[in-house]
Amino acid sequence: MDVLRPTLIRIGGRVYRKNLVQEPAHPQEEEEDEGFYAGPGDCADEPCDAFVVEETEKGFQCRVEVPSPLYKYVIGKKGETKKRLEAETRTSISIPKPGVEGEIVITGQQRGGVISARTRIDVLLDSFRKKQPFTHFLSFALTQPEVQERFLQFKEEVLEKCSKDHGVSSSLFQNPAKLHLTLGTLVLLNEQEIRKACELLQRCKEDFVAQLTGGRPLAVEVAGVEYMNDDPAMTDVLYAKVRMKDGSDRLQAIADQLVERFVASGLMLKEWDRVKLHATVMNTLFRRDPGAEERSSTAPGKASLKEREAFNARNILKLFEHFYFGEVQLDAVRLSQRFSTDASGYYATSGQLNFC
Repeated sequence: MDVLRPTLIRIGGRVYRKNLVQEPAHPQEEEEDEGFYAGPGDCADEPCDAFVVEETEKGFQCRVEVPSPLYKYVIGKKGETKKRLEAETRTSISIPKPGVEGEIVITGQQRGGVISARTRIDVLLDSFRKKQPFTHFLSFALTQPEVQERFLQFKEEVLEKCSKDHGVSSSLFQNPAKLHLTLGTLVLLNEQEIRKACELLQRCKEDFVAQLTGGRPLAVEVAGVEYMNDDPAMTDVLYAKVRMKDGSDRLQAIADQLVERFVASGLMLKEWDRVKLHATVMNTLFRRDPGAEERSSTAPGKASLKEREAFNARNILKLFEHFYFGEVQLDAVRLSQRFSTDASGYYATSGQLNFC
């Protein structure tokens, strides 16, 4: 990291500089310990309205809702992060037992110390949350029988005409029961966060989705194929394109506004200025793991290029550039659970926003 240009983290409308704190390595421990220094507008030593600090008989107290999988990052290697936070802020930090959902409670005699500890914990957790593999994603299911049948025809014809091209094999193709459009990925680490995401979906319906859909399904055509990277001879992802049948941009508007709301809530990371609406039909990740889900190259948890054997898609693009997969009536946005399957063969749904 360039010390003159440290990473900036925005939390609660404030900006913080993040700096790596080097500590001695311990056996079987891989996590880095990260610290920060507050930038301009820091509230570490003054009252702050970003969160609630209660006054008690012994001083001050602040509660932080934290998913249990993230406790270890506040504790640190052999408890060193927790000890340092307590020493530097002159507070006491109480953390629930591993696996038990609850609140981290910060107590101290000085209000400024409690606020400082809370702010540091927020920055620490924000940093490590970004490193977690995603657990859920917002999706439109493309599971109508016509689309599935046309996809299987596409697969059959590609293997018949292009199987001699480098890297092309049946293992690259998506499971037809799981064809979908991904709007964005989320890291939801407990039931409270899943419930929060479901509640936000319903608010989005009331605020703008109902108006854009008119309470009716969206008629969408899935047609044509395109590749993700720069060189069609070294392709990792081939996807089908989608468009509104009426030529409007309502689907794009719904996708963009949904992602904007979820990013603003802290449940989703912003990756692109606009959602890239696409349906993956071939992916080199499937070669290793048929149950894998794709995600963008900027997100954590993605397999490195060295682990993926690219395929030559030039002939596929030439022969199937305008392949028609069919028409779909999109009637819901689903909060889909990664690495899951429901009775229909699609991803298990934790919640959904119905258009009708």
